[in-house]
Amino acid sequence: MPFADPGERAVSNAELTEKMPELSATASPLMLLSGTANRGLAERISEELGRPLCDVTIKRFADGEIFVRINENVRGRDVFLIQPTNPPAANILELLILIDAAKRASAARITAVVPYYGYGRQDRKDQPRVSIAAKLMANLITAAGADRLLGIDFHQHQIQGFFDIPVDHLYAAPVFMEWYRDLTGDVVVVASDVGAAKMTRGYAKRFGAEIAIIDKRRPGPNVAEVVNVVGDVAGKRCLIADDMIDTAGTMVGAVRALQERGAKQIYLLATHALFSGPAIERLRPLQIEEIAVTDTIRVSEAAREALGNLKILSVASLLARAIESTHFNRSVSSLFV
Repeated sequence: MPFADPGERAVSNAELTEKMPELSATASPLMLLSGTANRGLAERISEELGRPLCDVTIKRFADGEIFVRINENVRGRDVFLIQPTNPPAANILELLILIDAAKRASAARITAVVPYYGYGRQDRKDQPRVSIAAKLMANLITAAGADRLLGIDFHQHQIQGFFDIPVDHLYAAPVFMEWYRDLTGDVVVVASDVGAAKMTRGYAKRFGAEIAIIDKRRPGPNVAEVVNVVGDVAGKRCLIADDMIDTAGTMVGAVRALQERGAKQIYLLATHALFSGPAIERLRPLQIEEIAVTDTIRVSEAAREALGNLKILSVASLLARAIESTHFNRSVSSLFV
């Protein structure tokens, strides 16, 4: 699970907003397009930038095929297509077709803004005769005509290397650090597994907190079993950090392990709220303080109603700053300094 270098300072949303200058006339070639996967996030990004979303027609034919038509002039424009690629697979197809439509309409540059990169967990051959689907998705996006990609908290850093086009990898850390800026006391940041240790160290450095690591094993897909907890959590306020909550098996196992070892309070945070299958039913009975996620993926109304302690934080400001920096050829990494 990726995170900025622990020595880097996370910037708050308020600071990001202060950094954003008024868009001048030189920004006129910029164009924002949105797919249907997370229209709400696209609208919030549009508001942050003070620029409207391009008029696009997206519909399904009777047999399920996707039809896309861009209803404005795209020729010579710097186009940013906002579309996470979480399930269903139609979201990926929609992104590819949008890219193709913009390319054939003579856009000067196309940036795929993919807040959540689907198939990112299939990033290696850990079994015989399996696909590296994360690489396949990169090939498809590139072949469709994207000139660069902008994403948040890839499941693994190496996904950036799967692309033959520039990739800007953002971190949701500034959003979470602003939300938890008042969390003090005996705080322990807990890695939900060994892979999340880097993210955990980054948060722990910012909080001036200790770290703990959940030692787990996976007997099968979407199945996680806690073997041990490395670190002292008794009587502490524990913040469990991960890049996503899918079926919630990892988080639930971590919460129970911490409670058995005497944790005083438990907070969950995850960038991507997939909430697949039994996730809501698993999370609902947990006796924890809060579940904080971002809006990289549209969270259903059912999940909002079922989880009374769910907090959805927006990454719109962060993405807007990154889009602006890309458009004006400024450093994106400066957003995390």
